[in-house]
Amino acid sequence: MAKYEIPDTFNLASFLTDRHVAEGRGARVALYYQDQRVSYSDLVTATNRTGNMLRKLGLEMENRLLMVLPDSPEFFYCFLGAMKIGAVPVAVNTLGSPKDYVYFLNDSRAKVIVVHESLLSKIEPIKAEAKFLKKIMVVGKAPEGTLSYADLVAKESAELEPAPTTKDDVAFWVYTSGTTGVPKGVVHLHHDLLSFLPPYCENVSRITENDIVFTTSRMFFSYGKNNSFDSPLLYGAGVVLYPDWPDAGKVFQILEKYRPTIFVSAPSFYASMLREVDKGNRRPDLSFLRVCTSSGEPLPKPLFDRWKEKFGLEILDVLGSTDAGGSYLGNCAGKVKPGSAGLLLDGYRGKLLGPDGKEVATGETGTLWLSNDGTAPYYWNKHQRSKQVFQGDWFNTADRFHQDEDGFFWFDGREDEMLKVSGQWVSPLEVEAALAQHPAVSETAVVGAPDESGLIRVKAFVVLNEGNTPSPTLEKEMINFVRDRIAHFKAPRWIDFVQEMPRTVTGKLQRHRLH
Repeated sequence: MAKYEIPDTFNLASFLTDRHVAEGRGARVALYYQDQRVSYSDLVTATNRTGNMLRKLGLEMENRLLMVLPDSPEFFYCFLGAMKIGAVPVAVNTLGSPKDYVYFLNDSRAKVIVVHESLLSKIEPIKAEAKFLKKIMVVGKAPEGTLSYADLVAKESAELEPAPTTKDDVAFWVYTSGTTGVPKGVVHLHHDLLSFLPPYCENVSRITENDIVFTTSRMFFSYGKNNSFDSPLLYGAGVVLYPDWPDAGKVFQILEKYRPTIFVSAPSFYASMLREVDKGNRRPDLSFLRVCTSSGEPLPKPLFDRWKEKFGLEILDVLGSTDAGGSYLGNCAGKVKPGSAGLLLDGYRGKLLGPDGKEVATGETGTLWLSNDGTAPYYWNKHQRSKQVFQGDWFNTADRFHQDEDGFFWFDGREDEMLKVSGQWVSPLEVEAALAQHPAVSETAVVGAPDESGLIRVKAFVVLNEGNTPSPTLEKEMINFVRDRIAHFKAPRWIDFVQEMPRTVTGKLQRHRLH
C-alpha cells in the first residue's frame, strides 16, 4: 500500500489539485456535471478564485465555512478553496431543518455560510439566531441581503499560493450524531486523508486515474465524500456529480450516459434498482462497470446474490465511519463473504474487546477498536466524549462484531443503539421525542426492524393516551407528524400500537424485547 512522505508544511487542497497539473494530468476530466466537463486545470483555477474570494470575505486560517450545497462543482471549489487558504470547510446535511442549521452555525462559529438557492429558505428564518454569522453567500440567484457566489468569484485572480498549513493543522470537519442525537463535529487534519483513504482505494475499489466514479451517496456524508471527492482527487480520476436525490430510474440513465467504471451505493438503493429492473422498466447493460461497492448498512446476502445473478457483478460491502475518516473493513475482489463486513483492510490495526477490556476469542462478540494515523484526533467541544472514544493510538468504533475462523467480521449491532438507515445514522431518542409531541401518544419507543428486503428501517411502538383507538389512519397521521418535525428519512416506516412497554423492575425500557 502506498505510503506518502508528508512534509511538516503541507496543504491538503494543494496536494489534491495542484499536484495533478504538475504531474501532467491537467487536461484530464475531473468533474462530469450535466453538460459540463471540468478538467483538473479548470479545477485548480476555480479553487484558486474561490479561495481568494473567501479570504476577501474575511475568512482567516482556522475559521469555519459552513456549506449547505448539493453535489456540484461549487461544492469542490468551496471545500478546496477554504482548505487552500487554511480555513476549515464544514459540509452539512442538505436535508437538515432550520433548527439543525442554527446548531451547526453556532457550534462551528462559522462567520460565512455558502448555501444553494434551493435551500436558502431554511437559512433566512434563523439568521438572527446565528450568533457568529456575518455573511450569507448563495450559489444561484442571490436575493437582497445575500452575496452571489458567481459574481464574487468572477472578479478574483486565478493564482493562489496555499496557506502555510502544517500537516497537523485542521483541514475539515464532518458532523455526525452521537448517542443522544446531538451532532458532533468530527475534526480531521491535513495529513489524515493520506492515511485513512488508501486502505479502501487500494484493497477494494483499486481506483486509478483511468477510472470514473459515480455514487448515489451525497458528499456531505463521509461515504459519499470518500468516493466522489477524496478518492478521485487523490488518484487523479474523474467523478460524475448529480445534484438531486437520485431515484433508481434516474441512476440507470446516469450510468448509461457516463459509463463510469466504479459504482458506489447503499444496500437500500441496490434493492430499489433491482425492483426497477423487475418491473420490466429497464434491461440495463452495466458491462462498463468493474467495481460495485456498498456501505451505510449491512448488505443482506439475498441482495448480493440477486445483483450478481442479474449483472454478473459482486457488490463489495465495506464499513467505515466519519470518525475513522474512511472504510476500515471490506470485502475485496476474490475475498467475499456475502453478509459479512469483510476483513480488516491493510493499513488498519484492530482488536475486538469484551466488557473486561480483553480481546475476545474467535466467534465471540466484542467492540471493535481501531488504529490508523488518519483517525480524527477529537470531537469539537466534546471533551468528555473525546476522552472516551480516542485513547492514544486507538479509536473505539462502538460497533460490535464477531470474527469467524477466516478473519471476516460479522456485525452484531451498536453499543449505543443508534440505527443506520439508508446509510444515515438515526437516533431513536430523536424520533421518540418528535413522536411524543403527538397529542394521542402516551409512551413511545423506537427500534430498527428489517423490511421485506432485510434492510433496517425505523419502527416505532406507541402506547396511546386514553380515548384514542389504533387504526391505519392514525398510524399514517403519526408518521407524517414526525416527518413534519425532523428529517423525513428518520420517520418511522411502521408504528405498532401496544398496551404497555416492556421494562425492567427498575423501570428501564427493554428495547431488545420490541420487534
